[in-house]
Amino acid sequence: MEKDIFCKIINGEIPCHKLYEDNDVLAFLDISQVTKGHALVISKKHYENFLTIPQEEMHKVMDVAQRIGQVDIKYLGAKGVNILSNCYEAAGQTVMHFHVHVIPRYEGNEGFILEMKQNDGELNLPAIAKAIKKEL
Repeated sequence: MEKDIFCKIINGEIPCHKLYEDNDVLAFLDISQVTKGHALVISKKHYENFLTIPQEEMHKVMDVAQRIGQVDIKYLGAKGVNILSNCYEAAGQTVMHFHVHVIPRYEGNEGFILEMKQNDGELNLPAIAKAIKKEL
């Protein structure tokens, strides 16, 4: 079976702007930032999605997602945060490896709108990653 992009990131074959890592979980900035600080939190073991991951493993991922959301509010100035996971293609899942999006929401972009993609070149991802990582 061919490895998905997240397995390649976990194995160090593809670089990322890492926010957090332990034996079970990896968190990094999404290369396609919906808003400043948009992060992905993934299990290091391969599971297809939220519906297939064992509960204990899912809790580890969600604990990290919660911490990142708290940092987004306290240190990045977000006014809210979306925490979501798509399950299967019909729901928008494009990488078949369990992951959670943590999307900070700022003044003027409240709600559940995901069309606001920003070009990676417009944001300083290493600086954003450093600010979040420092507070985790």
